[in-house]
Amino acid sequence: VKAVILPLLKNKPLLVEQAREIFERLQKRYNVQYDASGAIGRRYRRADEIGVPYCITVDFETIEDDAGVTVRDRDTTEQVRMPIDEIIPYLSQRIDGY
Repeated sequence: VKAVILPLLKNKPLLVEQAREIFERLQKRYNVQYDASGAIGRRYRRADEIGVPYCITVDFETIEDDAGVTVRDRDTTEQVRMPIDEIIPYLSQRIDGY
């Protein structure tokens, strides 16, 4: 599993819908998971435990301000905001090396 897609809250339909769309796009290229159960911190920790290198979080800024998503790196715990269209090139550079 190369990435997990996390809606910030599972009871907000717009967040879940956007997260599902991203999941379906990434699923065509990478082995990805979707996780909406529990608090966001627990989901990060669960992904870290099974060795998922990247967590992609869909939050309110994603849907309200079109500010993109937050991508969290497991090894550095660094979080980067990026537009949705840049997720695949970002992952491709880090996972595939190009």
